Amino acid sequence: MENLIQLVNRLQRACTALGDHGEESALPTLWDALPSIAVVGGQSSGKSSVLESIVGKDFLPRGSGIVTRRPLVLQLHRLDEGREYAEFGHLPRKRFTDFAAVRKEIADETDRETGRSKQISSVPIYLSIYSPNVVNLTLIDLPGLTKVAVEGQSDSIVTDIENMVRSYIEKPNCIILAVSPANQDLATSDAIKVSREVDPKGERTFGVLTKIDLMDKGTDAVDILEGRAYKLQFPWIGVVNRSQQDINKNVDMIAARRREREYFAQTSEYKHLAPRMGSEHLGKVLSKHLESVIKSRIPGLQSLINKTIIELESELSRLGKPIATDAGGKLYMIMEICRAFDGIFKEHLDGIRPGGDKIYNVFDNQLPAALKRLQFDKHLAMENVRKLITEADGYQPHLIAPEQGYRRLIETALLTIKGPAEAAVDAVHGLLKELVHKSMSETMELKQYPSLRVEVGNAAVESLDRLKEESKKATLQLVEMECSYLTVDFFRKLPQDVEKGGNPTHSIFDRYNDSYLRRIGSTVLSYVNMVCASLRNSIPKSIVYCQVREAKRSLLDHFFTELGKKEGRQLGALLDEDPAIMQRRMSLAKRLELYRNAQAEIDSVAWSK
Repeated sequence: MENLIQLVNRLQRACTALGDHGEESALPTLWDALPSIAVVGGQSSGKSSVLESIVGKDFLPRGSGIVTRRPLVLQLHRLDEGREYAEFGHLPRKRFTDFAAVRKEIADETDRETGRSKQISSVPIYLSIYSPNVVNLTLIDLPGLTKVAVEGQSDSIVTDIENMVRSYIEKPNCIILAVSPANQDLATSDAIKVSREVDPKGERTFGVLTKIDLMDKGTDAVDILEGRAYKLQFPWIGVVNRSQQDINKNVDMIAARRREREYFAQTSEYKHLAPRMGSEHLGKVLSKHLESVIKSRIPGLQSLINKTIIELESELSRLGKPIATDAGGKLYMIMEICRAFDGIFKEHLDGIRPGGDKIYNVFDNQLPAALKRLQFDKHLAMENVRKLITEADGYQPHLIAPEQGYRRLIETALLTIKGPAEAAVDAVHGLLKELVHKSMSETMELKQYPSLRVEVGNAAVESLDRLKEESKKATLQLVEMECSYLTVDFFRKLPQDVEKGGNPTHSIFDRYNDSYLRRIGSTVLSYVNMVCASLRNSIPKSIVYCQVREAKRSLLDHFFTELGKKEGRQLGALLDEDPAIMQRRMSLAKRLELYRNAQAEIDSVAWSK
């Protein structure tokens, strides 16, 4: 069972090293889940003497006013043999064999945190004592409760200390060691008052009665020690500490313990209670109880640690990786983020994510509807055909067929297709930009870095703008190619006109009869419809080839080229993460390290058993 207490000792030290002091924060706390024993008492209750009696050494600072101004986590380790020594958590490689030096270091380390003022701090000091004369035990010595502030302290010191004490003892995993002096009315005991508030049934409170030997003659503490004056679940334990005279004379702790045993054994009022009185008995009782509590808490502790590790890893994953420090690392990081964005963009186009289907809708619905709205039959109405045919002949009428008129009619009709073709290019461009913005919002890494997000967005849109111009040029060329060279076979297959085409005696504006003009209009309409059907298929191919395909292949190529020319400082400017997120990530990483260490520690104890 001893290694269970040592396990909690190691976990508590890890908590402090990684910033988990059990205070309220936005981070999960392991400290609160660890069983502990908190020592509570007023300034004049003899609390320090009780601790020194359990340890068997003079090591705590003494003086008037509030001497303990930071929690002291006192970890006792029993040695089978060897010389006694102490180690501080903040000085892990330094052994103290002189306990007067331990006392000085406690005072100095308190001043380092609080300054030389008389203020308090909730950051604990860790002290481990290794000795053959102690039991395996961990105690947390808290500042003594007081009723008035002394000079140099803020008016809130009384409330501040009580709140600190309460923050420890109100937690269900905390065992309370309530120290009260026997020569004062128990009803006025600070320790009993505050412990009763957080543990009204006394289920986790051990009562310790000090200064029994200093009670007025004719009075005794039997009613309290036997639980009649104030009942707790665990028996009260009386102790007899060294007097101030003993302390001044440097009376040995071993001798003090012997005198304590003799006092209870020889005093008639307490003879029957002697076996369960004294600081030695107190240490053994607390050690045994702490072991049993730890053993009962281990399964729940393991479950809590495993669950919290998953939660911390999940949040760290959402926050993304920390920023690299060197230029190469920053460049690689930016490239990886850009590739993640590019991959999401491609997934939208390929149908893995929604959005790409809207491009097909342009080709299948929007473009055909626009072509249909052109209404070539109105363009080839009788009057328009007559006008263009006669104007194309000029001053010399055609001899066989109005070829120039045909060409002009076809050209003017086909040129109107440019409008729907351009509109299709613009529509696809708009959809690609929409997918770029959607992909940016779905790229978690880009949310970390506002400047990089803006630069990537601008680069992607600029690339799409270039592709749009190239696509528009290529698509309009398809229309122009149809205008510049007609499909001769179409006309060769038409039935030949046996009529000569009109009466040359008529004026130029009355050269063709209506039937002949209708046939020209019909022929041109058939040809234009044939070309329109062909362009309906080829325009989407051109747009996909020039815009969609190239966007998939080279959306950020130009950005990557420019990125390679940037210096470390410029790359760092792109990775301008919110300081709050950076701090949160660092805090989470520390807390995750703590929980992983705790998991490994608990697993090692479980396997050793």
